[in-house]
Amino acid sequence: MLEKIRRFVIEHGLFSPGEKVIVGVSGGPDSLCLLHILCRLRADLDLKLHVAHLNHKIRGLAAEEDAAFVEKVAKEWGIPCTIQARDVPALAREKSMSLEEAARYARYKFLAEVAIREEAKTIAVGHNADDQVETVVMHWVRGSGLAGLRGMLPRSRLIVGGEEYDLWLVRPLLEISRAEIEAYCREHGLTPRFDLSNLDTTYFRNRLRHELIPYLETFNPRFREVVRRSARLFADDYDFLRRQVEACWHEVVECEEEKGIVFSLSRWLTLHPAMQRGTIREAISRMRRGLRDIGWEHVERARKAVLERRAGVKVTLPQGLVLATGYGIFFIGEEGFAPREDLPLITEEIALAIPGQTRITESGWKAEASIAPLSQLPNAWDANPDPWQAFLDWRKIKAPVKLRPRQPGDRFKPLGLKGGTKSLHEFMIDEKIPQYLRDKWPILVDREKILWVVGYHISEEALVTPETEEVLIVRVHKDFPS
Repeated sequence: MLEKIRRFVIEHGLFSPGEKVIVGVSGGPDSLCLLHILCRLRADLDLKLHVAHLNHKIRGLAAEEDAAFVEKVAKEWGIPCTIQARDVPALAREKSMSLEEAARYARYKFLAEVAIREEAKTIAVGHNADDQVETVVMHWVRGSGLAGLRGMLPRSRLIVGGEEYDLWLVRPLLEISRAEIEAYCREHGLTPRFDLSNLDTTYFRNRLRHELIPYLETFNPRFREVVRRSARLFADDYDFLRRQVEACWHEVVECEEEKGIVFSLSRWLTLHPAMQRGTIREAISRMRRGLRDIGWEHVERARKAVLERRAGVKVTLPQGLVLATGYGIFFIGEEGFAPREDLPLITEEIALAIPGQTRITESGWKAEASIAPLSQLPNAWDANPDPWQAFLDWRKIKAPVKLRPRQPGDRFKPLGLKGGTKSLHEFMIDEKIPQYLRDKWPILVDREKILWVVGYHISEEALVTPETEEVLIVRVHKDFPS
């Protein structure tokens, strides 16, 4: 077993020669076996060891005895040791976590603090092959994709509560079964502590360990081996897909900011569904580093919302994130994030040159206005196929003509309402103009009324009819570089 672990350590590059390693030791068989193995390998691998033990204050006197046991072992084996206590039940109440979640958070936070204080870059923990099976099954039961089905990795960055540390978490025993570990302890006269809470099936993982997995083994006695093999395959598949996502990421992402990531809708739609899910999952992961259990249902609901290709669709994602669709884009970000879309958004009044061109944004959008006799525009009162162009009856307009953002109380008579008026606020909701765009959306007005909500309806009060003599033509467009 010693040689098997040594090969595993070398194969996965778990340690660097001469480095200090923080060893998380609970006092149970796994961690005690790990510490004993590393003691035997430390000369060969040139390691400096430091034991870290946390009393979770869940098990009263038994937990205190565990701490005393670990301290005694560390002293006998000549290894520096840090022992602390954290009130995990209080933490669970404070952060509205389950006891399992709070214990995990406190434990890894403590290990990170010890590593930073000791100027170590690596933390070793005693997860074994059976833990791996339980992790994969747990993720499968909860509905995970490849990221969860690959299980735990031999070496990964330490992430605690969404905070990523410049530390490595390594698992040297990941291919060693619990039975092998217990046999090793007996062979070497080790007397580990036993945590009775491991038998408590009110904990989800314990139910998997003591009830579900043994039941599944009645269908296939080699079930654990099959799951471990599958986890290795899933890890390879995940790694391949990750590389594909990274390769296409910059092709589909318009911009990446602290509070949001904006995608090009047209380019994203060309992706294979696996890459569509992968890029959405990657965006969530980048916005919430360390977010665990990003559910398949979250990703798939978001993907289907984008496939609707309608502006204004919004989907709630984990931990305060949202996905929202815009015009030619969609984004994943914090609630309230407003991307800088390539639209003619304005923040102040702009007088139009008639005839002439008026620059309306720094990004090259212009309003081009001209006046022509109706005789040159025989179809000006028919349906207009270009939403960025408006035909208006010049005689019904009271100059000056301006573009401006909306104002409180704005009302107008949109074409098709048959003479009725409507608040601009209601109109924008009905037309599904995204909320984050409404205050900057350009409105064409004269001295008295709204003439045109740019890109949408004109007002009936400026409608061109067969009796119109002159037509004001306003076209909003962007000069794209050739």
